[in-house]
Amino acid sequence: MAPRANWKGFLRLSLVTCPVALYPATSESEKISFNQLNRQTGHRIKYLKVDADTGDEVPNEDIVKGYQLEKDQFIEVTKEELEEIALESTRTIEIDEFVDRTDIDPRYLIRPYYIRPDGKVGHDAFAVIRETIREMDKVAIGRVVLTNREHIIALEPMDKGLVGTLLRYPYEVRSEQEYFDEIQDVKVTKDMLDLARHIVNQKAGRFDPEKFEDHYETALIDLINQKRAGKPITPKSKPAATNVVDLMEALRRSVGTEPAPAKAAKPAKKGRKASAGQKEMLMPIEGKKPKEAAAKKPSARPQRKSA
Repeated sequence: MAPRANWKGFLRLSLVTCPVALYPATSESEKISFNQLNRQTGHRIKYLKVDADTGDEVPNEDIVKGYQLEKDQFIEVTKEELEEIALESTRTIEIDEFVDRTDIDPRYLIRPYYIRPDGKVGHDAFAVIRETIREMDKVAIGRVVLTNREHIIALEPMDKGLVGTLLRYPYEVRSEQEYFDEIQDVKVTKDMLDLARHIVNQKAGRFDPEKFEDHYETALIDLINQKRAGKPITPKSKPAATNVVDLMEALRRSVGTEPAPAKAAKPAKKGRKASAGQKEMLMPIEGKKPKEAAAKKPSARPQRKSA
């Protein structure tokens, strides 16, 4: 079953309009999560909403929003007042302009959503908008209200649907100058660049997310299984820190130790499956359903190149 839509409304390009639904394109629900416990009793920690002065618990219906002017002075804003300033983008994604993909600075990207027609009507208009964006090889820029805030959204075609990526506003992106100003100006010699290029060529490939394994998640599963089985936990030795004295010599040695690129693997079949190389749970963790593929032996993967 597909997840519930985060937003429903209309997608509009000039006079062409269609009903659409917006769904989260990513999820972290599969990751291991922890609860906070009372070490003395083993009971879960529960958070209460309390009055900062009286310490009394406050029911949800008595909690309102307030903007702080100064210490202990707030302007109360009601739900009704917020609804009165509702923008058109609360119900409609209006396409304002089309830009080149390369024009969008990666720092402005927040998170992606899938957009598809909502219901049985509007598929023709949706297809017209989608194929226009695809044909023009552009990114459509519009606005949408999510969680009571208006966001910029960039729309791109993907298969039969659209991917909408929320964008940050300029005031949300920090200037790089305050971080980069103190970086020293260093002259890099041609010999160093040649050696570095050789290393890059040895590591060259195509981005394939299936090659990457969440090593921390795997380590968490191992840790939980060992503790559940009553096995002792042996800390792993940490890698020793290295001090590079001769950069040129380090580059030469890197060229000599880099393995040849692994052969490209055959395209994996489409479909949802566990990440490649992820270890299976020896015993299912409470609250998480074991994957169907757990009983199957993971398929062989090409040798991963060194990081």
